[in-house]
Amino acid sequence: MVEPEFDATGVGIRRMLRSLTRAGHVLVRDGELVLMTSYGSEIDSAPVDEVRISGYGLRDQALATLRGRGYVLRLGLGHREGLLTAVRTARAKSAAERGVLGT
Repeated sequence: MVEPEFDATGVGIRRMLRSLTRAGHVLVRDGELVLMTSYGSEIDSAPVDEVRISGYGLRDQALATLRGRGYVLRLGLGHREGLLTAVRTARAKSAAERGVLGT
């Protein structure tokens, strides 16, 4: 198994006003973002090319859109930047593997 580019546990994951888990797991691995419950059940996943992450004005949260479905991730201090960096890096690797430059 390949080491994940990003791995955070204890993440609060919400969809709109509904809490899906208070201690979830967020992974960026093999060019895919995966959201899981604390029990390891997959909530949602998508290739990084189909993921949008924003965190403007939010200290410890990120807004993630996976294939049009929006989630609020409460990552904790310091982890938001790691997630943003991991998604950018995974996108660049995916583009390089496809031979697409400048993406």
